[in-house]
Amino acid sequence: MKRSLLHEFTKGFIEENATFRMVIGMCPTLAVTTSVKNGFWMGVAVIFVLTFSNVFVSLLRKMIPDQIRIPIFVILIATPVVIVELLMRAYLPAMYEILGVFVPLIVVNCIIIARAEAFAYKESVLRSFLDGLGIGAGFTCNLMIIGGIREFLGTGQIALGSFVFPSVKLFEPLVVMLTPPGGFMTLGLLMAILNIAVARSAQKKAH
Repeated sequence: MKRSLLHEFTKGFIEENATFRMVIGMCPTLAVTTSVKNGFWMGVAVIFVLTFSNVFVSLLRKMIPDQIRIPIFVILIATPVVIVELLMRAYLPAMYEILGVFVPLIVVNCIIIARAEAFAYKESVLRSFLDGLGIGAGFTCNLMIIGGIREFLGTGQIALGSFVFPSVKLFEPLVVMLTPPGGFMTLGLLMAILNIAVARSAQKKAH
C-alpha cells in the first residue's frame, strides 16, 4: 500500500531520520557541527543535492542498467554538488572555507546514495522529490540541533548572524564540546534520548 505524499516528506524527521535512526552521513554530522550556522548551511547544501539527485535518478531509472547503477548514481549526484560548490564559492566564500572538503564529499555521502538506491530508483519523480526534501530537511534539523548544543556549551553563546544569545555568558565554556569528542558525546546523548522516546511511544501504542 502506497504511503501518503505527506508521509513521504515527514518520515525524514523521526521515522527515517538519517542521523539518529539510520545512523548514516556521520562524517559531516560530527565534523562541521560546531555551530548552528555551520550546520544550517551544510544542511542546505545536502537538501539541494539530495532533492535534485533523487529527481534525476527517478527520471532516468528506466534507462539506467541495473549492473552499473551505482556509478551512474554518483555521476548524477555530482551535477548538483558542483552547482552547490560553485554557488557557495561565489556567494558564501567564508562559509565554503569553513565547510571545506565536506562540500565536494557530498558526492559520496551515504545518505544521498542510499536514497537514490533504496527509494528514487523505484519510485515516481514526485515521491522522490518529497523524499529528498524531507530526508534533507530532517538532516538539516539534526545538524542545527547538534551544532546549537555544541556551540552553546563550547562558547557559552549561540550566534545567529548579528544576534547573539545570551548576550552575557552564563558559565565557563566547555571547550571540549567544540572538538571531535564533544561531537561524539552530543550525538550519543541525542540518539539515546530519541531512542528512549520512540521505545516508550511504541509501548504506549501496544497497550
